[in-house]
Amino acid sequence: MRLVVDSGSTKADWIALDNKGNIQFTVTTLGLNPEVLEKEEMLERMSQRFDISHNRDLVTHLFFYGAGCGTDRMKNFLAGVFREYFSNAEVVVHEDTYAAVYATTPRGEEAIVCILGTGSNCSYFDGKELHQKVQSLGYIAMDDCSGNRFGRHLIRAYYFGTMPIELAEKFEKEYDLDPDTIKHNFYKVPNPNAYLATFAKFLIQHKDHEFIRAIIVKEMQFFVDHYIMQYENCKTIPVHFIGSIAYYLKRELQEILTQNELILGNVYRKPIDGLINYHTV
Repeated sequence: MRLVVDSGSTKADWIALDNKGNIQFTVTTLGLNPEVLEKEEMLERMSQRFDISHNRDLVTHLFFYGAGCGTDRMKNFLAGVFREYFSNAEVVVHEDTYAAVYATTPRGEEAIVCILGTGSNCSYFDGKELHQKVQSLGYIAMDDCSGNRFGRHLIRAYYFGTMPIELAEKFEKEYDLDPDTIKHNFYKVPNPNAYLATFAKFLIQHKDHEFIRAIIVKEMQFFVDHYIMQYENCKTIPVHFIGSIAYYLKRELQEILTQNELILGNVYRKPIDGLINYHTV
């Protein structure tokens, strides 16, 4: 049995395939980001799902694509956790960008591939290898144009009093904005980046409001300038996107890329379906 896993910080999609590529089961767990989780929490999240724990000894190959796996140290740490849990499996760990590449880009073609979900990333794929000019430093320093970045903007605007009153009133009804609640989720609960990203739902719901649109445009232009434009050939090859932010703000993405003479390619919410095809061909 082969397990293919696509994990963000918020959640992870698991698909089990037999030797012929038939789906044995699909399941969703909380995300397994090694940058923000300890080994014990990861093991607990896997053990909570019966399909995973019950079949762990049957797994022969595990292909994991995940947020927080951009360095060898994190890849090796996570691979060690999986080898302990799936003791009979060969384990391959890639950063989540590879999942986006394999899901969106036809084999052998060049593209710039971006992730805009809970976090963000941007890489160039030359048809064989992945190249990255901007090394992500995580949600505190980077993750521009991501769900957690948009959430940060909204919370700050609310507390600084710059959010229009009609939006602020709706924001209060939608979320618990007590400062103790917010700080508890920032400093006492795992995955503060995923918590921040929950506020992005509000941004998407009100994306046509002038105040919200200004935030979206500014973040997208920053992402274009500092991530996509790093690649000299960016205006001659497609720019693909994976992630809920890209998916629900596709119209806004199209506008910004067109203004910058960039070619918008495929935009998918999740890469997992493409990964099934990739691992069964």
